[in-house]
Amino acid sequence: MAPRQEWLEKDYYRDLGVSSDASESEIQKAYRKLARQYHPDKNPGDAAAEARFKEISSAYDVIGDADSRAEYDEVRRYGAGGGFGGFGGSGAGAGRGPDQFLNGDLGDLLGSLFGQGGGSPVGRPGTDLETRLVISFADAVEGKETTVHVAADPRDGGGHRRSVKVRIPAGVNDGQKIRLRGKGGPGVNGGPAGDLLVRLSVGEHPTFGRSGRDLTVTVPISFAEAVLGSEFRAPTFDGGSVKLRLRAGTTSGTTMRVRGKGIATSKGTGDLLVTVEIEVPADPTPAQRAAIEALDAASPPVRDDAAGRS
Repeated sequence: MAPRQEWLEKDYYRDLGVSSDASESEIQKAYRKLARQYHPDKNPGDAAAEARFKEISSAYDVIGDADSRAEYDEVRRYGAGGGFGGFGGSGAGAGRGPDQFLNGDLGDLLGSLFGQGGGSPVGRPGTDLETRLVISFADAVEGKETTVHVAADPRDGGGHRRSVKVRIPAGVNDGQKIRLRGKGGPGVNGGPAGDLLVRLSVGEHPTFGRSGRDLTVTVPISFAEAVLGSEFRAPTFDGGSVKLRLRAGTTSGTTMRVRGKGIATSKGTGDLLVTVEIEVPADPTPAQRAAIEALDAASPPVRDDAAGRS
């Protein structure tokens, strides 16, 4: 990722609420927590939440990647406390404070600092561009090809836009980045184009959830089915269903695994995890109440008197 002028102005560690020496796992955990909190799907129409989501996404794009984090830390070290003006005397960048640095070209200054200055112009990579793409749960599961629109050249203020095709592989996760090599800003002095980073925001599904490559679904069952055992059908993501057998005495929260009915990716296919939940009648009929009372009278106590059976 090419260094940017905004790196001197923005404290990405503060944006994610972590210290500058936080581990990769701490940074990832902080990002995921904030992303869930401010995700546009959970805050429809909330401009402040959307702005905060973009802020934490931008921060994670930089310090969530080991290479770009190292570059960011290096730039911050040089820029802090007049560091760019502290090379003294004839050094490259001497006498240039942070304000002057921000008004100049970060790439030119870094080039002079790290041995690329002087003589004929040196080709520099173009700026890495970032964009957010909202996709459906189904698109994340099955994959698709779509198009994003980004600035043709960020140096002109982004007034001109261009379309870039993005292939989304099956099984992508919320917050995952897809890097498109050479699809970023154009290079300078014949340098290579930068990359385009597409951060994915995956919507929720009304029926299914995910756990890695596994799909999850919850199916309600009756008290009688749980006690006596029965057969039932669970939905699959392709619109079909599978028949499953409940053993007598199944407890609420029991999960059954259906092999090969999860997400098919290049690394393998996951399973379908079916969790059953016993539905308790909110307003039992007189017949239901009488049957339950008869069952209670015929059942041994589940707690002794000392435990406070009521």
